[in-house]
Amino acid sequence: MSFQNIYYKRIVATAKPCYICLRQTTTVLATADVIDFLYACDHHLTDTGFATLLASEPVKPQVSAEEIAKIKKEYEEKQQAKKEKEKAKEKEKEKADDGKSEKATKPRAPTPIPSSPSTPPPAPSHPKYTLHRQIYQMRCDEHRKRRQAKQVREVAPKLPIAPRDTPK
Repeated sequence: MSFQNIYYKRIVATAKPCYICLRQTTTVLATADVIDFLYACDHHLTDTGFATLLASEPVKPQVSAEEIAKIKKEYEEKQQAKKEKEKAKEKEKEKADDGKSEKATKPRAPTPIPSSPSTPPPAPSHPKYTLHRQIYQMRCDEHRKRRQAKQVREVAPKLPIAPRDTPK
């Protein structure tokens, strides 16, 4: 098969007959690369015997820059508090040791997490549909017949001509 069974609903300016009922419609189902397209009225798009709407991918909620800054600030405050607690514990240990063993340990500073402003992927602008398997098979058969007819038209002139004289 030359194309997938994923069609996108699009609205066009020129009305043409529906593939099923022949009523005029401006709704078109087309593949992503527009190899195949067919006009279908909105009534047929709701019919599961013709096509089913594919569930769109869940959209992640967008986080504003203000919320990101607020969370960063809270994180940095927590890190500062942890540093202060560690310093206080080290001072207590040093007092308890009374200089018996001097350790030159330096607490590591937390590395700041680089913030990369990620742009969310664009939401699909057209709803996705999948055709019923029999309708899809009919579309594939039509494309195969068109392709074969085109090959016949290309090859036919290259074949030798049948003799026209009738033997007597």
